[in-house]
Amino acid sequence: MYFGLSEDQRLLQDAVQRYLEVNSELGAIRDYLENDHPLPDKLTSGLHELGLPFMMVSEARGGLGMGLLEACVVQQMLGFYISPVAFTARYALASIVLNAMEDDMRAGELVAAMDKGEIKFAMGLTEVTGGREHSGLSLANGKLSGRASFVLEYSGATHILLPVDGKLICVAITDAEDKRVTSTPLKTIDRTRDFAMLDFDAADTECLVEDFSPHLERLLAAGRVLISADTMGAAEHMLHKAVAYSMEREQFGRAIGSFQAVKHLCAEMAAKLEPCRSLVWYAGHSFDSVPEELALVSRLAKSRLSEVGTEVARGTTEVHGGMGFTDLLGLHYWFKRIGANRQIFGGPVIVREEAAKLQGWSRG
Repeated sequence: MYFGLSEDQRLLQDAVQRYLEVNSELGAIRDYLENDHPLPDKLTSGLHELGLPFMMVSEARGGLGMGLLEACVVQQMLGFYISPVAFTARYALASIVLNAMEDDMRAGELVAAMDKGEIKFAMGLTEVTGGREHSGLSLANGKLSGRASFVLEYSGATHILLPVDGKLICVAITDAEDKRVTSTPLKTIDRTRDFAMLDFDAADTECLVEDFSPHLERLLAAGRVLISADTMGAAEHMLHKAVAYSMEREQFGRAIGSFQAVKHLCAEMAAKLEPCRSLVWYAGHSFDSVPEELALVSRLAKSRLSEVGTEVARGTTEVHGGMGFTDLLGLHYWFKRIGANRQIFGGPVIVREEAAKLQGWSRG
């Protein structure tokens, strides 16, 4: 039996890679961050032409009906090229919400509006994975109050998806002057992603799923698997750059890649990263095919990739020596992406503790 990506999945990966290799290369990323060029809109438009925004939406609603594994393949490439494109929450996780709406006719209307660019979703799950002090949301008579921290992919969003009191609600951001919703941009080390802290003061809401509790674990698990795939892609890129640099950089008349210490360092990083590939792929596969294992394997993938990604980021920077810290190489963009991913949807300590509880290894 062959354990790996299918031919169609490899073709999907190749198509995304070819597109991003041209449109999301380092020069474009740097130009976007330093000069505020509209790169995210350009990338989103290109991915839209490939049909990727609605890849997880069911075919009955006009989507491609693909699974989380295919979304992981795309997310891995987005991490590989540190693409500043809203995909994780805006399309992948939003698709899970739309699919959870079952026979609700509004789901088809939302997909149509998303296709036209009239609706752009952001999502807040921080309060589920561990909110900050003075954070938290409350719902009363359809009015939302409280604070949501680290809402993912807020920039350009028109609607916010939030799980509150067992429901999945949607808040429309219709007027920047509307004081019922106050947004504060949050700066993290990763400038290729955007977050915001939102304060709600009796804001109007629309309930998309009345009983979302059965779907919340799957939504969070999917987010963790996608972030793991993103980290894997970023770590792969850093390792490729380190190996290439070790074959070019000479010291004492020899390429530094010929020195045993450097060879061993690269080999150890590759040996730790390679098994993560199958872990992430299986976690993505379990979402649709082995749902009883999703809760555990998603946590294992998130915690393991958080730690291995950190080790690879540190090790590959060491291989580059002093050059690894310069903006000329741009290695820090991948380093920071991995660092931010480590904390999104729960850090490795928290997530591994949850995995231990699921297996009866912890009484906490």
